[in-house]
Parts: sequence; structure tokens; C-alpha cells
Amino acid sequence: VQLQASGGGLVQAGGSLRLSCAASGGTFYSLGWFRRAPGKEREFIARIETARLYGDYADSVKGRFTISRDNAKNTVYLQMNSLKPEDTAVYFCAADRHGTWNYRERSEYEYWGQGTLVTVSS
Repeated sequence: VQLQASGGGLVQAGGSLRLSCAASGGTFYSLGWFRRAPGKEREFIARIETARLYGDYADSVKGRFTISRDNAKNTVYLQMNSLKPEDTAVYFCAADRHGTWNYRERSEYEYWGQGTLVTVSS
């Protein structure tokens, strides 16, 4: 199984970025995004089940970020709008094969991508 994340970069506060994560080598119940800001723990951002149109979000990004997926391409996207300096972090995509109620817990995801850096300048 491989998860290939891309799309990170430098953006000014208020700007937008779209992250992509291409998954290969398996089928997944859900795909999600986590992030790790400098000096902080990795935290849940969003996830989407492959059978649903809508995702689940952390309160900190609700209304600004949108997760979507293209099942035909086995790819998940994270559209990030109204970015803030506190969104600066390495963003990781993750895959869960079996389904879980504890989708906010990083331990529930079996596979992880390599991370892509998002830097939001003030």
C-alpha cells in the first residue's frame, strides 16, 4: 500500500491550497488527513468514507476545509480555504481499511503518506 501526498506549499494568510493523496495497493474504508504543527502532536483534520459524499472535520477547520474523494482514482483531496498562520504544519494522508468510530485517533489508521508541508505566512 502506498499513499502519495502532494500539493503543499507557501501561501499567504487568507489564501487557498488543495492537497491530493493518491492511494494504491489496496481498498480502503476511509481516507483522511492529519497534520503536525511545529512542537505539537499529530492531529485529526478530516476524513471521508469511500461510500459517503460528505466528510467529518475537526472543529478548527470546519467551514474552511473541504475533503472530497475520487473513488475511480483512489484519490482524496483537501481543499483548504481562508488559511491562517496556525494552519502551518506537515499534512499527512492516512488510510483506514476496516472502519472505526474513533476516526479522530491516528492509531486507527493503518497506512500513512509521507507528509506535505503547508506554510501560511501572516
